[in-house]
Amino acid sequence: MQAAYAKSNNNSYNSNKTKKVYALTTKKLNTMTDLDNKKKKQFVCEYYDLAVNKKDFEKAKKYMGPRYKQHNPLVKDGPEGLHEFVEFLKANAPEAHSEILNVFIDGDYVILHVHSIRKPNTNGRAIIEIFRLENGLVDEHWDVIQEIPDESANPNGMF
Repeated sequence: MQAAYAKSNNNSYNSNKTKKVYALTTKKLNTMTDLDNKKKKQFVCEYYDLAVNKKDFEKAKKYMGPRYKQHNPLVKDGPEGLHEFVEFLKANAPEAHSEILNVFIDGDYVILHVHSIRKPNTNGRAIIEIFRLENGLVDEHWDVIQEIPDESANPNGMF
């Protein structure tokens, strides 16, 4: 498998914050694949921004498939699970903000590498968000979350 770099494009999400976009594939990328990957990147980044940063479930749900299978054990399946999570953020972390630093694409999977800060003046968390698209909509979600410590055993950082 090879990783191919696809340049970020400017879109409504403000992609200039996103450092890299990778498409993972066993074949060389062609122009159509590059275009498809840019659309997938833009689609998922807009969805994530609406749900997590803007906390606007009504707009975010338009990006979701009807079944929306959730693998985070704290969030229910279906659009209602995301709705409850967005309401939780509004009530408990209104200042929360997440910055997408990298985007990886493998077929119908879009993977985000995110720096999330729920409370100001904290280190925040490093998050890997995995979304599977089906019929052009977000249909499935996984995440892996790691707190950013004050001190590290190495100088590499988490981003």
